[in-house]
Amino acid sequence: MAASKKAAKEPKEKRAPAARKPRKKKNEADAGSRGLSATDLAEGSVPGEVATLTKNIGADGGSVLGAYREPLGGHWTILAGLPIEKVEPTPFQRDLSDAHVARLTDVVNKLGRFLDPLITVRTEKGIYWTPNGNHRLHAMKRLGAKSIIALVVPDTDVAYKILAMNTEKAHNVKEKAMEVIRMARSLSELGDGKESDYAFEFEEPWYLTLGVCYEKNGRFSGGAYSSILRRIDGFIEAGLTKSLATREKRAAQLLELDEAVAAAVKALKEKGFESPYLKNFVVSRVNYLKFVKGDMPAYDDAMEKILASAKKFDAGKINKDDVAKSGGGPAEGAEGE
Repeated sequence: MAASKKAAKEPKEKRAPAARKPRKKKNEADAGSRGLSATDLAEGSVPGEVATLTKNIGADGGSVLGAYREPLGGHWTILAGLPIEKVEPTPFQRDLSDAHVARLTDVVNKLGRFLDPLITVRTEKGIYWTPNGNHRLHAMKRLGAKSIIALVVPDTDVAYKILAMNTEKAHNVKEKAMEVIRMARSLSELGDGKESDYAFEFEEPWYLTLGVCYEKNGRFSGGAYSSILRRIDGFIEAGLTKSLATREKRAAQLLELDEAVAAAVKALKEKGFESPYLKNFVVSRVNYLKFVKGDMPAYDDAMEKILASAKKFDAGKINKDDVAKSGGGPAEGAEGE
């Protein structure tokens, strides 16, 4: 009896929990299930367009070092040495950062090697556009290099994938917006496709509106208005020629709003407010869209109402606790907008 009671009191052995299979992340495939094997990258007949590109590279004073199929999609790519004077950035790229070029120049010079090929596409004029290597290109030019190594892609559309391809220096809002509006103007000269046809290239529709604003005012603080634009500024379902005219109108409305917000910020400063987040505070106060449930109003209607609210902004009704409770966000003109 005593033995049985003792046995009854002994704790039962716990079972180890079943191992959970980790969830796959977005775009994550099974290991080794996609693309080409290493031994297949140089196999296959070279397409005619690649053969033609090979001849053109030679005619342009370059040299083909090899051709292969890139491992994910199997697209043919040429590794080549190009005369450095024949390589240029795409004309719709962000402005060059002299500080970043200086850093790259110093690093490449100390290393004594150029190990990061540019991605390029050949234009009809025999110029090689690079959508992702402008800083590296200028660093090599500063060092007096005669040539540069590049991956030459037969598909010229790659030149317009600039925001996705450019990883050597992170973009801020201004840089993205300027690149997107320049890209849209360039694409409008090639055809009249819709904005949504280039959703991948543009990333966000409101970059187009902000781009026009930055063209007109280089000191514009676009990041302060992203909370508004994300809700109401979508891709315009019209040809680029027509949609660019609409972007000009939308930008004019946004710049008018910015003037009203600036006046409100000035009034707050005159009342003794010194927070670096005053612009964000004012925008938040006049942005009624954050209370809208369901479908958002049209861009023009929303901007008209927000602008009216900004013009009626009364600094006398604001106290310091209101500003403190609003939190932060990027300060006015912050570099990382």
